[in-house]
Amino acid sequence: MSRYWFAVSGAVLLGAVLVASAEQPQPQSAPPAKPALVVAHPAAPIAPEAQNALVAEYCATCHSERGKAGGLSLAAFDAAAVDKDVEVAEKMIRKLRAGMMPPAGAKRPDEATLSRLASAFETRIDRSAATRPNPGRRAFQRLNRAEYARAIQDLLELDVDVTALLPADTISHGFDNIADTQAFSPTLLEGYLRAATRIAYLATGDPSATASETTYKVPRTQSQLHHVEGAPFGTRGGTSLVHIFPADGEYTFRMMLHSIPTGQLYGSTTHGEQIEVAINGERKAVLSINPQMSEADPNGMNLQTPPIFVKAGPQRISAAFLRQWEGPVDDLVAPIEYTLADSQIGAALGVTTVPHLRDLSIGGPHKVTGISDTPSRRRIFVCRPTAAAEEAACASTIIKQLATQAYRRPLGGDELSGLLDFYRSGREEGDFESGVRRALQAILASPSFLFRLERANLTARPGENYRIADLDLASRLSFFLWGAAPDDTLLAAATAGQLRTSSALQAQVQRMLADPRSEAMATRFAAQWLRLQDIDKIHPDALLYPQYDYLLAESMRKETELFFESLVRENRSLLELLTANYTFVNERLALHYGIPNITGHRFQRVTLSDENRRGILGHGSVLMMTSVADRTSAVLRGKWIMEVLLGSPPPPPPPNVPALEETKSSAGAKMLSTRERMEEHRKNPACTSCHKVIDPLGLALENFDVTGQWRIKDNEVPVDPSGTLYDGSPLSGPVGLRQALLKHKDAFVFSFTESLLTYALGRRVETYDMPAVRAIAREAAKNDYRLSSFIQGVIESAAFQMSQAEAVATTVEDRQ
Repeated sequence: MSRYWFAVSGAVLLGAVLVASAEQPQPQSAPPAKPALVVAHPAAPIAPEAQNALVAEYCATCHSERGKAGGLSLAAFDAAAVDKDVEVAEKMIRKLRAGMMPPAGAKRPDEATLSRLASAFETRIDRSAATRPNPGRRAFQRLNRAEYARAIQDLLELDVDVTALLPADTISHGFDNIADTQAFSPTLLEGYLRAATRIAYLATGDPSATASETTYKVPRTQSQLHHVEGAPFGTRGGTSLVHIFPADGEYTFRMMLHSIPTGQLYGSTTHGEQIEVAINGERKAVLSINPQMSEADPNGMNLQTPPIFVKAGPQRISAAFLRQWEGPVDDLVAPIEYTLADSQIGAALGVTTVPHLRDLSIGGPHKVTGISDTPSRRRIFVCRPTAAAEEAACASTIIKQLATQAYRRPLGGDELSGLLDFYRSGREEGDFESGVRRALQAILASPSFLFRLERANLTARPGENYRIADLDLASRLSFFLWGAAPDDTLLAAATAGQLRTSSALQAQVQRMLADPRSEAMATRFAAQWLRLQDIDKIHPDALLYPQYDYLLAESMRKETELFFESLVRENRSLLELLTANYTFVNERLALHYGIPNITGHRFQRVTLSDENRRGILGHGSVLMMTSVADRTSAVLRGKWIMEVLLGSPPPPPPPNVPALEETKSSAGAKMLSTRERMEEHRKNPACTSCHKVIDPLGLALENFDVTGQWRIKDNEVPVDPSGTLYDGSPLSGPVGLRQALLKHKDAFVFSFTESLLTYALGRRVETYDMPAVRAIAREAAKNDYRLSSFIQGVIESAAFQMSQAEAVATTVEDRQ
């Protein structure tokens, strides 16, 4: 790796980041600012004096200057001035819309009065906001891991594991793309430079590559009985993956098997086991497993192939066990010994086990013979010089094309000149491809690639709103809908100024939503909004839930993603997230849910006959990630509903409150159900107020166990899913919970809209954004809450299309 490359690139990247807040100038011909999107409200149904009387009668007792329930005093509240203290007013609106205030047991007016009170507050705030719109301002935003990987795939046709190259992204307000939490550190700078080098060599090939080893781990709960997708037929278990080889040469493949705690092979009671190594489905080696092998052996639990010749580029590698017995090809609910969720279960239960692959390591290259043609090389080398005199022109063509796509805009002359300097430095040290590789490294380390820098309008006065440049709007649009950079069609429309009209912009949105890349609305937005990443944190107890394995967890995640994707693609109502009588299952998940007549690994849409399973609240993904390993958690489930669906998170627990596991039965050593544990827990006065709100929501789902299967008993105690909702209304079971959420659907709709806007903007939603949130939600209500209305509303909002000029420091203290 060139010392020149690191020194120059590091200086360029760090310097650019230090001045990034200055941004790039926006062309003077930018169109005029677009007014904020505000939907007119009807006249306030309650006069300010009557609003004050309602607050004094029903709210001020607890929220007095002395009581300050929730840290809030309403002693000086004035309904005529709610637009002057928007933060307090928005807190009140949020609780009123969710039906959480006044609390159950307290004196409450009727629901219609509470709704009219919330509307009155909203009307005054929204009208005030319309006279002084504030679209907000986002700091420069960098590509997160997912966006970086997608950009590399689009640019170079290369799927890379960026988790090994870049540090983890910070999750803020539910998402990993929030600009003001995307810290830039020396570690991240070094990660970007090393990633640029690694990816450039993988994409172009590396004839000077030295041997190294890459290890891929197999999840402990992955079944070792059924066929793994991508592996040759006639095999079971193991792993199958795509590995990028840097050069043509010889490579070795090392398989490490699991052992039991005493050091012997896990599955040593079986004989004649073999493991096959295949490349792109073609068998390259078969290794026999010695049942007597142990960690004490010279090679430990490792099996290694002799050197195998492999061509450069992405190749599918499979290491899987040969099937040794007759019978069905798959048993999708295999006994737990085949998943090794607990390596001691087999011995404890006296059942037969089979060997389990722990990881696969690929070492090499050795005896490099060259570099074969690869998809990445075909994408990069669009021309080939046949003489030295043709090299400069060909390099310029290659670099201009790559940089234009990477930077998501046309390339400036000075930028091309600078990249050609990198090409010449690499050419001097090697050949033509070395020069192109060096320029590619510079492109991948450039702030124009790594950061979404938006052009500032230099003619706008400090604090003045202005419409962002068309190319920046195109970038916002594509990262919102696709989680990726704009394609040529969108860039062409932006360059031609076609995004300035509502009809042309809407046509682009419809085109993009119809594109397969819009699956990012499910795999990126919905997955984070619903917190599906938390599935990876839960490992159900193997003795209590022996039917659980890695495939089941992945099937649960896929079900929820496909479900949300169908809402977007079919332009269905957001309310179907709660009410849908259909879902998507494969055979593994259908067996788990008890749905008959579904076979195979492919997911199918099915109609649900069980009302309890309808909507997102019947998905195993949500039910499992809101549980703990050995029991359900009414607290986690209730908290998830409050935070995600209602947008009203409960306060953190007070200090020194015992965890639920520490709660003892007043009756002695009796095994308690989850409900009984909660009742014991709530006897602590410090816990009562919050748990009265949280617990009934979670207990309504108590018929679903840790893995989302239906049950009627918990610890031999009949499940009781009944309770009282925070608004005092009775609640029982999943059907009752669904009806309760629909009763307060305004809170659900506003919470979804707020999350969608947060993700689209890449910044947290502030109180000054709430009028836009309400306007988007109300427009969507006119179209039966269809997903396209929410998406289009976000895109047409001032917050999405506009920015605000940064205020200029006027004093020495301000500048410091």
